[in-house]
Amino acid sequence: MKHAVIGGAGFIGHHIVNKLIERGDEVIVIDNLSTGYLANVHEKARFHQFDIIDEVAVKVISDLLYGVDTVYLTAALARVQPSIEQPILFNETNVTGMLRVLEACRTAQVRRVVFSSSSSVYGETIVYPTPEHTPVNPLSPYALQKFIGEHYCRLYSQIYNLDTVSLRYFNVYGNGMPLEGAYRSVLSIFGNQYKNDQPLTYTNDGCQSRDFVHVHDVADINILLGDYHEPIMGDVYNVGTGYDYSVNQIMDMFGSPRQFLENRIEPIRTLADISKLQAKFGWEPTGSLAAFIEQYKKDLKS
Repeated sequence: MKHAVIGGAGFIGHHIVNKLIERGDEVIVIDNLSTGYLANVHEKARFHQFDIIDEVAVKVISDLLYGVDTVYLTAALARVQPSIEQPILFNETNVTGMLRVLEACRTAQVRRVVFSSSSSVYGETIVYPTPEHTPVNPLSPYALQKFIGEHYCRLYSQIYNLDTVSLRYFNVYGNGMPLEGAYRSVLSIFGNQYKNDQPLTYTNDGCQSRDFVHVHDVADINILLGDYHEPIMGDVYNVGTGYDYSVNQIMDMFGSPRQFLENRIEPIRTLADISKLQAKFGWEPTGSLAAFIEQYKKDLKS
């Protein structure tokens, strides 16, 4: 089979690429390298450096997609706070760029697009675990842009018969996650502090919790839905574990001194209801956050 991973030099994208190539598939990687790294690109993948916000480049991308079975659309400017600081820049990539990719896929007659969305579309909710039918309430430009992307996927399925599926990722972690810059997760921040023998810094009371899902599980469900033999037609699925860990619990796993920073507004909890995904596709996450952190600590100190 032949696939394209747009954003395939990034954290999640390159794990999808590696798994596809390991099973013998042909893979095209398209990335502008703004947040991804050329070193992430598998040597057997065909790499093309293009930016999805460039209208001329997208015409070339459309030509590259002829004969492609599945497109995995992981390219995005991610994270909530940076999108608040630069909403127009984020919109150009996460909405306009994403729409151009859908149009390129339609033109090239791609069979299916698997779109990387986000659990941030839920905003503040009181429903835990949170199922997909929970009313959404995006609280940042990034969250809104991901929700718009889901709707565009659904419309392209309904209007143009381009099969699509949207995956709402909860907090993704694993090897290759960003360690520097605005796109770091709490695990990356703690990892750098642990490596440099600094106290772990936290906000609020540390009781805020998140559903952490391993990037290998995220890559697996992308490929499972990319391969699925029946139409999905714009449906949406949560990708998490159904378990959450507080910041305090994570700091306990690192075992380092801690330092309070400030109080700030942030979601108290995220927790995925993954029963829809389990029932439809028989998928079960396998990653262990505790086991990852234990190995992560060893790797950081080696």
